[in-house]
Amino acid sequence: MDLRFGDGKPTDEERAAVDALLGPPESSWEGADRSDADLRWARGGREARDRRDLLLPGLHALNDRIGWISEGALDYLCRRLTVPPAEAYGVATFYAMFSVRPRPATVLHVCTDLACTTAGAGELCAAVEVRLGPESGVKVERSPCLGLCERAPAALAIRAGHPPSGDGPARPAFEDEAVQAGSGGPGAAAPAGGNGKGRRGRKLEYATAVVAPATPEATVIAATAPETAPPEPAPALAVPQAGSPGLTLLERIGTTDPASLDAYRAAGGYTALRRAFALGPAGVIREVTDAGLVGRGGAAFPTGRKWQATAAQPDHPHYLVCNADESEPGTFKDRVLMEGDPYALVEAMTIAAYATGAHRGYLYLRGEYPRALARLTHALAQARARGLLGDDVLGQGYAFDIEIRRGAGAYICGEETALFNSIEGYRGEPRSKPPFPVEKGLFGKPTVENNVETLVNVLPILTMGAQAYAAIGTPTSTGPKLFCVSGSVRRPGVYELPFGATLGELLTLAGVRDNLRAVLLGGAAGGFVRPDELDVPLTFEGTREAGTTLGSGVVMAFDDTVPLPRLLLRIAEFFRDESCGQCVPCRVGTVRQEEALHRIADRTGAAAAGDVALLREVGRAMRDSSICGLGQTAWNAVESAIDRLGAYE
Repeated sequence: MDLRFGDGKPTDEERAAVDALLGPPESSWEGADRSDADLRWARGGREARDRRDLLLPGLHALNDRIGWISEGALDYLCRRLTVPPAEAYGVATFYAMFSVRPRPATVLHVCTDLACTTAGAGELCAAVEVRLGPESGVKVERSPCLGLCERAPAALAIRAGHPPSGDGPARPAFEDEAVQAGSGGPGAAAPAGGNGKGRRGRKLEYATAVVAPATPEATVIAATAPETAPPEPAPALAVPQAGSPGLTLLERIGTTDPASLDAYRAAGGYTALRRAFALGPAGVIREVTDAGLVGRGGAAFPTGRKWQATAAQPDHPHYLVCNADESEPGTFKDRVLMEGDPYALVEAMTIAAYATGAHRGYLYLRGEYPRALARLTHALAQARARGLLGDDVLGQGYAFDIEIRRGAGAYICGEETALFNSIEGYRGEPRSKPPFPVEKGLFGKPTVENNVETLVNVLPILTMGAQAYAAIGTPTSTGPKLFCVSGSVRRPGVYELPFGATLGELLTLAGVRDNLRAVLLGGAAGGFVRPDELDVPLTFEGTREAGTTLGSGVVMAFDDTVPLPRLLLRIAEFFRDESCGQCVPCRVGTVRQEEALHRIADRTGAAAAGDVALLREVGRAMRDSSICGLGQTAWNAVESAIDRLGAYE
């Protein structure tokens, strides 16, 4: 792909997909027919460059309608946005969900990450690939974690096509099922029509289907006819504690209709926002600070300090970004919150924006979460219609709105500055710090970024008060915490416990199976602990003292039937695939780590000693000199398996 525009021309379907997002072109400079006016002046400049952030939604529009992004389609999108084709090509090839080479309209993503691998994902892939041959019209792709670990193994089918016509029987958006119509929300690329033909010449419609737990038969049906896939289970089934008294963050899941704004308000919704308006921005920040809330994504940075630093910046506008791109293997708590209690996130984002002086919020959502997308899109529309978003929120004279941006399969975009680059239309590569996001974040302006769980914690802080909230948990790790439990347990799912509960208590609640071999805390970027270490307190300071990490709350149990070298190799493959390649230590180190683990997969003792020493050297180099947390933590799980579990001895 050259810097100049190529000779490829977009098809009518490709033009329609882009124009549905951007509107029709206004001049020949954007791809319209040339007029006399176009000969007198050129259009573009700053106005055109200001639309660069629509590049990712534009790529989604093409991929959703056609199934891949051709050179002609990419050229047309670049002309519309005044983006150099070489840069757009670099963005399109950065994301795993896009393809710049022809492929079938339907792509079946089969998860082969840790929880699914131990649940038979390899056998599932082999069986599906036999049934879906080259003539099936389906491309089978082995995928990293789909965030469905409580129902492993899992698969996601995505069929490109035009938007549902609406002339057939409508399937309700809030039926607990595989979401059939992909709606991107404001500013997101709405799935648009395709050039594939169905039976009797009918054009195919865009459709998705989630199959979990997946069998070969159900997966093949979902891939070949996603609109006939059976309903997805209700989000409450991912919460074994659903309906239990004493829950704080999960109290509405399974008890309140996630589609109904009235039901949400009857269950205490928007009480926190009203109190926020009564306190004022400074009062809200003071409450959050006094409550001791820290980030729940793994870094554990004090939320009040981040909000205060953003609010104090004289540069405007300020932005709020919700990081809903949870891609850490084993993590699915944010998905359950968004599917089961979407209005809580909308309210929490409104409070955070009010406190930090932001009038625009972006919700960056995993591309692999179709049901969460539909439910949040519906929630935003209802909130706008009822005056809870828009120019005058609750009649308080405060303007705020939220725009959904869909990710496209890039673990690195969970890093805040990589996420900003992704929204802005660039490759999702981390930025060097300083400057920090509170000074120069999204679009170079002060930005506060929090994940879903962190934001939802703000609601009980304001409703029960900072002191009552801080009384939950321990003095240094306050409040409730969500844990994603999967693997060798009888009741996998999202659990809510106060900080300070032990790992053993959590696993007992989840029904851990016999012959436990190891527990992975914090996901692929975390570390292993032994069965005799289950008294570790689940707090940030407790896990740190035990030489491991709490991370995002992943707790994955493995029994003695799971081969440890196979798990470590899968973790290494994950980091190799997900490295953005920007810095040498991570780009080279993740490859060398995987190579060494391949060599010693069946070795122990002296035969493995040389490569174990090499792994330590490479791991230290990645930890000490990588730009971001991906490279800095890529060695953690392997190191803990060698040192704590005696792998390769």
